[in-house]
Amino acid sequence: MADITRRLGWRHLRGAPTAHIRHHRGTRLLHDGPGLSFWFRALTAAISEVPVDDRELAMTFHARTSDFQDVAVQATVTYRISDPAVAAARLDFSIDPDSGVWRAAPLEQLGTLLTETAQQHALDVLSRTPLSAALVDGVTAVRERIAQGLASEPRLPSTGIEVVAVRVVALRPEPEVERALRTPAREQIQQEADRATYERRAVAVERERAIAENELASQIELARREEQLVDQRGTNARREAEEHAAADAVRAQAEAARTVRLADAEAARTVRLAEAEATRSVRLAKAEAEGAREVGEARAGPGGLAAGAR
Repeated sequence: MADITRRLGWRHLRGAPTAHIRHHRGTRLLHDGPGLSFWFRALTAAISEVPVDDRELAMTFHARTSDFQDVAVQATVTYRISDPAVAAARLDFSIDPDSGVWRAAPLEQLGTLLTETAQQHALDVLSRTPLSAALVDGVTAVRERIAQGLASEPRLPSTGIEVVAVRVVALRPEPEVERALRTPAREQIQQEADRATYERRAVAVERERAIAENELASQIELARREEQLVDQRGTNARREAEEHAAADAVRAQAEAARTVRLADAEAARTVRLAEAEATRSVRLAKAEAEGAREVGEARAGPGGLAAGAR
């Protein structure tokens, strides 16, 4: 909407860059272009404001498929006014010189034109398509048909309208039909879920069995190793006892040998003592005999020596 101010019987209009302003006074075109700003008199001015920006037109309409099922089509058409002069000549874009508001509803007329044209082409496609195919591929088919139909519609270029893009958001059947169509898929999904649950349970049971078998195998291996440990301990005990017995035998033999050596040494000592005693006794006897002989010779004196000489 244009911004219009008043001053001393004059009006000042300031337009937006996305609005094309056409100012006529009588048959003369005084101003023509987007984003204009100028003074004018309200009594002699005829001003049109044509938007030239891209505009979104959302539409929803119902169609019937080849199997007589009702579907709701949700689509959006993006358009713009490419020729403001033609559009202003074909539609009423005139504004009030005091308020800057459109006197008519030109955008509603454009919306009606685009909606009815798009609906006509969508109905043409869906009327030859069964519901199942429409729900699967209908969005693409309807979008392409609407785009082609709007591009080939002669009234749009003659009105200065250019279609930028067409989008089909959804194709929806009636709620009862939609629930009926969802039922097989839900049943299949539920079956798949049940099968996955059973498989998961089977896998869990198999894993539990594997775990139990592993535990049993571990216990068997542990028992076998304990048996080996007991055998090894017995073997070690026997070996230790044998080694102790051998050590005791060695000690006994050493002790016996030591005792024998001590006995031999004692016997040898006793023999040496006896021999020494005997030698001493012989020496003493010899000494006593020698002393007695010397005493006898002393008592005999010289005569005795002579007689003895004789």
